[in-house]
Amino acid sequence: MSVKISKKNENQKIGLIALVAIVVSSMIGSGVDGLPQNMAENSAVGPVVIAWLICGFGMFFISRVFIVLSNIRPDLQAGIYMYAREGFGPFIAFIVAWGYWLMTIFSNVAFAIMVMDTLNYFIPGDFRGGNNIPSVIGASILVWGFNFLVLSGTRVAGVVNILGTFAKMIPLIVFVFTVAYFLNYNELTKNIWGHSPEFSHQKLGSISSQIFSPLDVALWSFIGVEGAVALSGRAKNKKDVGKATFIGFVISLFICILVSILPFGIFSQSTLSEIATPSTAGILKSLTGDWGEWLINIGVLVSVLTSWLAWTMICAEIPMVAAQDGTFPKKFSQKNKNGSASVSLWVSSGFMQVVIFLVYFSNHAWLAMLAISALTVLPAYLMSTAYLFKLCITGEYSKYTNKNSTIALVTSVIGISFCLLMFYASEVKYLTMVPILLTVGLPLFIWSRVKHFKDKPIFTRVELNIFIFLIMLDILIIILFMNGIVNF
Repeated sequence: MSVKISKKNENQKIGLIALVAIVVSSMIGSGVDGLPQNMAENSAVGPVVIAWLICGFGMFFISRVFIVLSNIRPDLQAGIYMYAREGFGPFIAFIVAWGYWLMTIFSNVAFAIMVMDTLNYFIPGDFRGGNNIPSVIGASILVWGFNFLVLSGTRVAGVVNILGTFAKMIPLIVFVFTVAYFLNYNELTKNIWGHSPEFSHQKLGSISSQIFSPLDVALWSFIGVEGAVALSGRAKNKKDVGKATFIGFVISLFICILVSILPFGIFSQSTLSEIATPSTAGILKSLTGDWGEWLINIGVLVSVLTSWLAWTMICAEIPMVAAQDGTFPKKFSQKNKNGSASVSLWVSSGFMQVVIFLVYFSNHAWLAMLAISALTVLPAYLMSTAYLFKLCITGEYSKYTNKNSTIALVTSVIGISFCLLMFYASEVKYLTMVPILLTVGLPLFIWSRVKHFKDKPIFTRVELNIFIFLIMLDILIIILFMNGIVNF
C-alpha cells in the first residue's frame, strides 16, 4: 500500500514546462493588462523606461539569488521560506513565511476583484467595481473551486496552468503586434520627459518623482518570479527550478516592457493616463474596433484565473513546509491522498473568503490589495538575498559549491539594495501597515513553539529583541494613526 502511495505522490511532481508556466502565470497576471494606463498615470515615456530598467535590473538580481540558492541548496524545499530559517533562525523564518502567505492571500483576493470587475464588461452593471454582493458571491465560488482543483493534486493543477498560460499569451501577442504595426515614432519621442509645454496637458513632477511613481506597479508585475522556488519541493528535477526561474523572468520582463512602452507611440501620456482599466482593451478597441476589446477582456479573464490557480498552489505550499519543522503548527503539514497540502489549503481558502467579505466595504479594494501584496513580499526577497550574502561573507558558500563567491556576493548586495529601494519608494500609508500585519501572526508562532518545543525558549535573545522592536514599532504606528499623522 505504501509503495502505491509513494508512486502516486511521485506522479504529482512538476516538470520544467510546468514550472516555467507557474513563473509566467504568477508574474503575468491581472497587472499586465492595466500597465499602459498604470505606468503612464504620472509619468512620461522616458521615466517609465528608466523605472522598468531599475525594476528589471533589481529583479534580475533577485531572480539570480533564487537561481543560485536553488542550485547550491536544492535540499531546501519551498526555499523562499527555508532560506530565512537556515540563515536567521525560526522567528525570522516565521515572519517571512507569514508575510509571504499573506501576500499570496491578498494577491488571490486582488485576482477575485479583477475577475468580477471584468465580468462586468460582459454583464454590465451586475459586477461593477468587483466588490459588490454579486461579485462577493462569484468570487467565493471561484475561491472554493480552485480549492478543490488543487486538492485533486498539483500535477492536475499544473496541466491546467500550462494550458491557461499559453491561452492567455495569445491576446497579449495580438496586442503587441497590433500596437507595433500602428506605432508612430514621432509620437513616441515627442515628449520623452513630459516637460514639453506644447505637448503636456497635465503637470508632471520631476524626473525622479516620475521614475518612483510607477515602481510599485512594476514590482507587482514581477511578483511571482520566485514561484518555481516556492514549489521546488514538487519539482521532478531540482535543477529545473533555476532554469524555470530564468526563462519565466525573461519572458515576463519582455512582455511587460512592450505592453507598457509601445502605447506611447499611439497616444500621448495624458490620453493613456485616462484610459479605463484594463487599458490594453481600450487601446486595442481604438485600433481594431470592438473585437479587440472583447479579445482583451477574454484574455484578462484567462490571465487572472490562471494566475489565481498558480498562486493558490503556492499559497498552500508555504504553511505546509513551515509546519514540517514546527514553525507553523504541525497540523498544516498534513497532505491528502493526492499529495496536496490539504489543511494548509483549506485554511488559506478560509482566509481568502474572510478578506473577500471585507473588501465589500472598501472603496479602493483593488489598489489596496495590490499595494499590500507588493509590500508583504519584500521581507521574503530581502531575507533570501541576505542569506546568500551571509553565505558569501562567512565562507559557507564554498561548502556547497566549488564556484567563486564573488559574483554571488555582488548579486546579493544588489538584491538587498533593490529591496531597500522598493521600501523607500512605497507609499507611507501602506508601508506602515506591514509591521502590524506581521505582528498579527505572532500568536501562531508562539503557539507552535510552546506546543512543539516545550524544552526550548520561545525566543532567543536576538529574536526577543526583534520581537520587542516590532511591538514598539506597532505602538508608534498606532499613535501616529490616532493623531492623524498616518492614515491607512
